[in-house]
Parts: sequence; structure tokens; C-alpha cells
Amino acid sequence: MISPNRVLIGVVEMFSSRISFALFSWLLSLFCFGCFASAQTASVLPSNDLKNPDERYRIGYQDTLAIQVFRHPELNQRVNVNPNGTVNLFRIDEAIIAVCKTERELADDIKAAYQKDYLRNPEVQVIAVEQKSQAFSVIGAVEKPGYYYINRKMHLLELLSYAGGPNKEAGSRVLVARTGSKTDCKTATDPNAVPSDLAVIDLKLKDILAGKVTMVMQPGDIVYMQDADVVYVYGNVNKQGQVRITEPITLTQAIASSEGLKPATKRSNVRILRQKQGSLAREEFIFDLNDIDKRKVNDPYLEPNDIVAVSEDKTLSILNSIKNGLTQGVSTIFYRF
Repeated sequence: MISPNRVLIGVVEMFSSRISFALFSWLLSLFCFGCFASAQTASVLPSNDLKNPDERYRIGYQDTLAIQVFRHPELNQRVNVNPNGTVNLFRIDEAIIAVCKTERELADDIKAAYQKDYLRNPEVQVIAVEQKSQAFSVIGAVEKPGYYYINRKMHLLELLSYAGGPNKEAGSRVLVARTGSKTDCKTATDPNAVPSDLAVIDLKLKDILAGKVTMVMQPGDIVYMQDADVVYVYGNVNKQGQVRITEPITLTQAIASSEGLKPATKRSNVRILRQKQGSLAREEFIFDLNDIDKRKVNDPYLEPNDIVAVSEDKTLSILNSIKNGLTQGVSTIFYRF
């Protein structure tokens, strides 16, 4: 009986007479790798053809398509989608609707058109070689504002990351303008369908970053990252002017951002002037800082463009002036003597 080892040695000797042992080993390793890969086929992720149809890329008005008809190279062509959403192909009299179809769906329609009067069992492939229909705009206080062409469903947070995220001038609000682009293909199973009368969506940046708000973008959407909001603090504070806010801010926080109060401040009469919505008129709210310090009333939150007016206590100012004068006078007397 011949041992298996002897058979293997004989095979090696036979191949060695024609090719090198190293080459034989390489071929053997490729064969074994192929066997292993075949055994692992069940764990491979499904291809794009097996995805949910609503997740596949859908052809739009500005796309360029490569049409290939196997065994008929004379019918291969590269076409742009017409303004009416159709494509014109060789030997087909009527234009074929392409917009809002997947590549596979359009290929099936082209196959049916050729099969009707011209070819028998044609094989057709469609590839969207330039996918420009699903354009999104990101503008405002982001690192890389501009147009982004994306061929899959995209969440707002992902789109902001494509634009580099908020820059140092960014505020706390994000506006999404939904333009109702024609490339927004509606599907019956789309759970994120938005009413057509919805034009602008106002969102908080912190909710987006925390994942509390998720929003699937639609082609044609414009994302505006607002600049930081401002409030104005003037009067008897050490640093008058604008206070930039990227988070909700209270009255006392705004005063602290203005480097605090000057002496002789009328703490019982700090005014907040707030513009009425849709009007040039302003409302006035009066707060007592002493009551806020004692927690008798809540520290009010300011709104963008609020004006905080800090008044001077005239009586206390006069008393402070007299006190300062006397102090300086005593110092002068001691200096002279």
C-alpha cells in the first residue's frame, strides 16, 4: 500500500521538473484560498441589489447615464437626463422616463423597449456615472460651506460633518430650508415624508449634536448654520456692547460677561428691552437683581437681540463721589505735611 506522504512527494517531484517549487507553492496557496473563500460566501454582506429599494440611488434631472447593451456595442451610449426627466436611446422611437427610477428599474424598462420591436432577450446595464441630482447646500457658520452631491440617504448631522461642522462663529440654531426639489422622489414606504407646505425648519444645534433630533435630508435642502446670537448690555457696566451667545444665557450671566457692574448701580431697576415679533416696538421687563440673588424670582433667560439696560443710582453715585473726594482730600493733606 502506497502511503499518502509518498504520493504527495511524487506530485511535488513531478511539478518541480517543470516549474519551480516556489511557483507550485504559490499556486497551491491560491487554490486553498479560493476554497476557503467559497466556504465563507454565506457571511458576505448583501449587495446593493438586495437593499431596500427606497435606499437605492434614484436617477435625477441632472444625472449622466451610461447605457450598455451586451453583445450590441452599437447601442451603447452615454446620455444626459432631459429636462423633462426622460432619456432618448438609439433605435427606440419614444423617450423613456428615467427620473426617480433606480438603475435596475431603468435597465428593465430599456430592456422591455428593445425587446418589443428590435432585440430578443437583450441584457441591459445602466450606471449613473455622474450623480448630480441629489444636491444639498450648507451655508453660514460652517468650516466648508458649499454644494454637496450625495448619492444616498443622509441625516442632517452627517451633512454638517461633511461641511466640517460649526465654526467658531456658529450660534445655537440651524435652519433647514426645504425647497421642494423635483429630484425628491416620493416612495410609498418613506416614513420621513414631509408635508409640501413646510418650507423652513428651525432646530437647535445642541439637540442635533446630542442625537435628540434626527432629520433625513431631501434633495434641494439648504442648511443654514446661523451665526452666534447676540444680546446688548449697556449702561452702568464695566464693558458695554455686544455679548455673543452660543448657549442660552441669563440676565446675570450677560452682566457677568460685561465684566460686572460699576459702583452706584441701581440694582432694583435693571430693564430688558425685547422687540415684539413682527413689529418694531419693544416690550420692557424690569428686574431686581437683589431678588434674583436671594432667589425670590428666577434669573430670566435672554432672547437674541435683547437689550439689557443697567441704570445708575444717582443718589448713590453722588454719595460715592463725595466719599471719593473726601478720601482723596485726606490723602492730599497727609502728603503736604
